[in-house]
Amino acid sequence: MRGVVFDGKQVRVVDDLEVRDPGPGEVLVAVAAAGLCHSDLSVVDGTIPFPAPVVLGHEGAGIVEAVGPGVTHVGPGDHVALSTLANCGTCADCDRGRPTMCRKAIGRPGQPFSRGGQPLFQFASNSSFAERTVVKAVQAVRIPSDIPLTSAALMGCGVLTGVGAVLNRARVARGESVVVIGTGGIGLNVLQGARISGAHPIVAVDTNPAKEETARRFGATHFLDSADGVREVLPTGADHVFECVGHVGLVRAAVDLLDRHGQAVLLGMTAPAAEASFLPAAMFLDKSILGCRYGSSRPQKDLALYAELYRRGSLLLDELVTETYPVEDFERAAEDAARGKVARGVLTF
Repeated sequence: MRGVVFDGKQVRVVDDLEVRDPGPGEVLVAVAAAGLCHSDLSVVDGTIPFPAPVVLGHEGAGIVEAVGPGVTHVGPGDHVALSTLANCGTCADCDRGRPTMCRKAIGRPGQPFSRGGQPLFQFASNSSFAERTVVKAVQAVRIPSDIPLTSAALMGCGVLTGVGAVLNRARVARGESVVVIGTGGIGLNVLQGARISGAHPIVAVDTNPAKEETARRFGATHFLDSADGVREVLPTGADHVFECVGHVGLVRAAVDLLDRHGQAVLLGMTAPAAEASFLPAAMFLDKSILGCRYGSSRPQKDLALYAELYRRGSLLLDELVTETYPVEDFERAAEDAARGKVARGVLTF
């Protein structure tokens, strides 16, 4: 079968990939579509250290082909969105409703794939850049069959992370002010999470003026090409600032833009050894800096909610898909993503 493999030096689209059958508590999914996220490119450029060779992809949707023993919540023929959260479901954090903190969900990656007899690692417990993948049952979330799989694919990372950061981590309340730095795939979902929560105003910041129309469609009430202009809109600062780029200078900007009791939420992935600085004295008026893993999500619950919001017209999914590419065009899709030409490019099989 076809898949996108990074061998530690280069990325190749291969056609001789194999995946094992599902075992107990596992699901075999025929992947129909997979979003290309900057996290996949970060594996290639080394920003995210990951063992190779590895099958890339972590944002996908497809149709269940087979289930292993003990799996009852999905069956063959079901449409599913895939999460990256392979949590155990039994530890203290899972029991508290915090599956993103499950240590087994962040453990050593498995190797369900092989090529020419050589095992390959699975990225983010998912590897959706393959025609078929095996995931833990908890990662396969059944969705209504009327949601296009090319749109549903984006729910498993970008939507869970961006919308979840607003609703679950920051808990933005109606009428609170929001600033979103960076309007790529994650930033757009933060914008629509802020819109859904009733935030106002919602200020988008991006150096690319071509992104203004899309940012406003997703919920921005203002669009600025620099964070320097935020104080003109919010003289006393913002209740919530989301940094969605992963640049240490913008982390400092996010902190500096906070009003009293404000929260800076860090979503962008910086290099592992990068350090950011801020003035501790600026934090004394009950300000906070929050990390956020995967939107502090509970995928089985949240994906069902987001699917319903999509069907009501509140959550935009189709509009996130700028372009679709056959998997063989991965190189072109990656180039478009790196240049910021797409909100999300989606690979199809």
